[in-house]
This record gives sequence, C-alpha cells and structure tokens, in this order.
Amino acid sequence: MHYVSVEGLSKSYGINPLFQNISFHIEEGDKIALVAKNGSGKSTLLKILSGKETADEGKVWINKVVTVALFEQDPVFIEDKSVLDNIFHHDHPVINAIKEYEAASDEENVEKLGLAIIKMDELAAWDFNTKVKQILGKLNIHHLNQTASLLSGGQRKRVALAKTLIDIGFEHKHVLLIMDEPTNHLDVQMVEWLENYLDQEKLTLLLVTHDRYFLSNACNEIWEMENSRLYTHKGDYENYLEKKAARTENNAASIDKAKNLYRKELEWMRKQPKARTVKSKSRQDNFYEVEAKAKQKMEDAQVQLQVKMTRLGGKVAELKKVYKSYGDKIILKGFDYTFKKGERIGIVGKNGAGKSTFLNVLQQIEQPDSGKVNTGETVVFGNYSQQGLTVKEDKRVIEFVKDIAENFPLADGSSLSASQFLQLFLFSPEQQYTYISKLSGGEKRRLHLLSILFRNPNFLILDEPTNDLDLQTLGVLENFLSEFQGCLLIVSHDRYFMDRLVDHLFVFEGNGAIKDFPGNYSQYRMSIKEEGKAGEGKEKKQSHSMQPQHVAHQTVAAGKKKLSYKDQREFDSLEKEIEALASEKSAVAEKLNSGSLPFDELQKLSNRIGQISALLDEKEMRWLELSEMVQ
Repeated sequence: MHYVSVEGLSKSYGINPLFQNISFHIEEGDKIALVAKNGSGKSTLLKILSGKETADEGKVWINKVVTVALFEQDPVFIEDKSVLDNIFHHDHPVINAIKEYEAASDEENVEKLGLAIIKMDELAAWDFNTKVKQILGKLNIHHLNQTASLLSGGQRKRVALAKTLIDIGFEHKHVLLIMDEPTNHLDVQMVEWLENYLDQEKLTLLLVTHDRYFLSNACNEIWEMENSRLYTHKGDYENYLEKKAARTENNAASIDKAKNLYRKELEWMRKQPKARTVKSKSRQDNFYEVEAKAKQKMEDAQVQLQVKMTRLGGKVAELKKVYKSYGDKIILKGFDYTFKKGERIGIVGKNGAGKSTFLNVLQQIEQPDSGKVNTGETVVFGNYSQQGLTVKEDKRVIEFVKDIAENFPLADGSSLSASQFLQLFLFSPEQQYTYISKLSGGEKRRLHLLSILFRNPNFLILDEPTNDLDLQTLGVLENFLSEFQGCLLIVSHDRYFMDRLVDHLFVFEGNGAIKDFPGNYSQYRMSIKEEGKAGEGKEKKQSHSMQPQHVAHQTVAAGKKKLSYKDQREFDSLEKEIEALASEKSAVAEKLNSGSLPFDELQKLSNRIGQISALLDEKEMRWLELSEMVQ
C-alpha cells in the first residue's frame, strides 16, 4: 500500500537551502533511516511530513487512511498536567478506563480502583493495559501523578516515547511512525527492547538516529541528505558505507575531470570577442555549469591527528575501598581500582545505577562517604558531561574556541590554529563566525565536545558523548579518539561507538556491585546470552531426566498429520489450561467486583487478571497453530 509521495520538495532558511527539489515515496512496511550532517534539515523534513512545518516548494501527499505519529527530539507537554494526563490524552472509552485504573492504583484509592476494574472488565481493556504496562515498565516510568514540569530531560524523552508507542498501539491499522533520535537518554537495555518492539509491531517507520546498531537492526533502507540532495541506499549500515564510498570516489573523479575541462574552457572564454554567435553562447552557458562542478568541495570526515598530549606520569588514578550512597541507594561498595596509562574503559548499566556519580567521585567533584581517591600530579581531566555547553555571554564560535587557546599542538612539533581545528570537526569557515545561540542542538554539542578536546587533556571522561551528534561527527570523533594516547573512560548507550573504542567494561550491576568485564560491549552481551543458554540447557536436561523413558506413540485421527509426541502432549493439555484460565479469570473478576476487598488484595488481583488475559491470548494462539498442523 502506498503511504506517502513527495515531489520537488525544497526548504531554506534565509539564503541557505536545507534541501532542494527532493522526491521520494514511502510504501507500507518500509523501514527507513534518514542520515545527514547536523543542520542539514533532517528534523525539518520530518516536521514537514507530519504537518508541523510547510515546505517552500513541492508537494506532499499522504494517504487519507494513514495516521502519522511523530516522536520529536524536544517533546512538548502540557506542563501543569500529570504524566498520566500527558500519556493518556485520547478521549476514548478504553483509554479513559486505563487512565482511571492507573490513577486509582497510583493513589491507592480502594473505592476508585474497584470501579475502575469493573469498567476495565466491561470494555475488555486488560489486553491493551498489559501492553501499556510493558511499555511503562521497560522505559522505567513510574509516579504517573508527577507533574510534567518537574521531569528531568531524560524522563521527558522516555515519557514522550511511551506516549508515542501507546498512541500507535491505540491508533488505526495504517500508521507511519516518524522518530527523531529515539535512543537518546535510553540505556542499552531500553534501546535493545525498543529494537525488538519496533520489529514485532511491523510498523512503517522513518527515523533519524546516530545509533548505528539500532539503525541496522531497525531499518532496511538508508536515505542520506547531502549537498541539498537525497540519496537512497537499500540494505544495512555497512552496505550504505560501501555505496557512499563508491559514490564519493565517483564524485571525486567527476570533479577532477571537470577541473581539467574548466581550465581549457576558461582559456577559451578569455579569448572570446564580445559579439557572440548562437554556438558560442551555448558553449559559454555550458562553461558556468562546468565551473560550478569544478569548484565543488569534497568533504573528508576522516581525521587522524598525532596529538602532542600533556605527559602522563607513572601514577594515574587510584581508588581504595571507596563507598558512596544516597540514603538507601548504594552506588559504590568498597570499590578498588588502579588506572593505568592508555586504558580504554566503557561503563554500562541501567539509568540510575550511579555511573555519573562514579565519574564525579573519580574527579573529586563529589566526595566519597569513605575510602580514598588519589590522582597523579600530571593528570589533566577532560570532562564531557551531559549538562552540555554553558557560555556566560553569546559569542561567535571562533571567539569561543580562541578564548581556550589559539593553537592545538601536534606530536611533530607543528600546531593547528583554532580555525583549522574547527574545520576538522566540520565547522566551515562561514559557520565559525556564527553566534553560538544560532547553532542547532547537535552543533552546540559538537562545539562542546571540541572545546573539551582542544584543552588537550590526558584523561578523557565522556558521559554520553554521542547524543545528538550526526554520523559524520561520530566518525571524526572516533578517529580522533582511536589516536588518543591517554586514558579514556566512556559512558555511552551507543554500542557501535563502545565496540570500536573500549578494551574492557565496568558493568554497574546495582546495589554497589561493579563487575570488570574483559572485552567490548558486544562480547559482554554475547557472554550474557551464552550464560542464559547454559541455564536453559541445564533446566531442559533436568526436565528430560524426569520424563518416562518409554513412551507409547499416540495415533492421530485419520486424514491428519502426525504430531510429535511433545506437540501432541502440548495440544492435549492446552484445552484444559485454556478452560482453567477462563474459569480463574471469571473468579477473579467476581472478587474484584465485590467491592469488599482491601487495597493490597485489589491490586494483586487486578495485576493477576492482566496476566491471565495475556496468558489466554498466548495459549489460544498456540492451540490454533497446533490445530492447523493436524488439519
């Protein structure tokens, strides 16, 4: 089914075009990633498709049966309303029933909860509520009565994501989900859950993301906006890189050819008399096209710098028996570690596990409750935090960097000027004279990162450095860091970034436990899966040893395929299980409707009825699968 058609779309801000005369189509089931430099108009294009902005030129056609859902980088809330009111904003009986049920549960109001449960049962809303609870639980969203204005930046993103996912679960069948950087402020477990969720929902998807594993796993097509044009690439991120390299090489050859032709044509133009024939006029018009092609600049984001790093002495940093807690929440419990020269450590763990606190304790920004933190005299920390860029007064980009230093020293004794260093991090000479207040969010983060690196530290601490950075900037950063000779400590949910740069991990497991894993993130996840499989194998072995050794094969009715013993046994038992669950559901519903139960019992039973509904769905689906096998 045809979802979207776009023809000749153009958009500019001032004299700078974001994109010109681009055309594309989106079909049902397409899963597309849109990549481009920060400031190239990715977010603007998404807003045009969702109807929040208009194009300067061109046509946008969206099928009338398609609902467009937009998840934005900067979500908008009704600030004086609760999280619950913001998430459940549809006026629909099922949504209203779930909203009333969640509110009563949060308030621990027995009377309201009893009435809400009756309404949930009448509207058969338990199945959808189970899905809602899964989304809220996986995104770590609690305290639904909290006012939206009190949410932190990360909480706002997660609540907005939950709202979007709940909306598309409730909306019509045909949904185009548009997502702008959905993985920002999510920990790795949340990102992996979101990947699986989007895959299972079988959505039509258009997203902007810098997370390359997420991009490859969630999408099967990549669109790139470059030099105001749109290029399409079928396949994953690796295939996109190959095709882009080939395109860049062909473009370079084309520019070289145009330069040679331009020199010849320029000589001919200079010799031309003022009176022009029709033939010479045609050649002169063609000359300007050749000139434009010849003067194109090829951007090369591959940066390799032999940095003259501040000397790092024998002693780097040492933590001895360090304890740190906030009330009952334990962050560090007797942590011991001695950092060595050149170490590259990744830090992973759920949000709220204390990763940022650990970084602050290491730098002695926060003091431990007990224990010692010793830092070598030669250590120069470079701390890139999630707080972002702060400037006392608005300045031009070049002035801000020159206030730090005029030059950046290199290992061969030479140096780069502030302007040259800015160009390496994709700030063109024109952009360098732009005021910081005029930069996009991603450009400000890029400048913040650059300002940390320009101070030439020898112990870099990067707390979520990849948020809001485009893929080109990430390539520049990774190449820079791969040459970095000092210590590197990275907190990031970007698995690709971690795999490329770290040698081992500090895994924050909660309650003060920190595991030192010898390998990168992918190797760590592989080890968890292998441990899980080993556990499953052990359980199966134990289960198998308890089964009878000699089994009489049962005969299936004439004209039907013969099921395996295991499938036949499952098929026979499913009908009984379904009947038992249906009876339990009726009994639980009757108790809930009695109105005489204490709150705790009501809450347990309401959770149980949701579980029963989910189990019934699962078992009925399996019964249908097995029954089809014997038809």
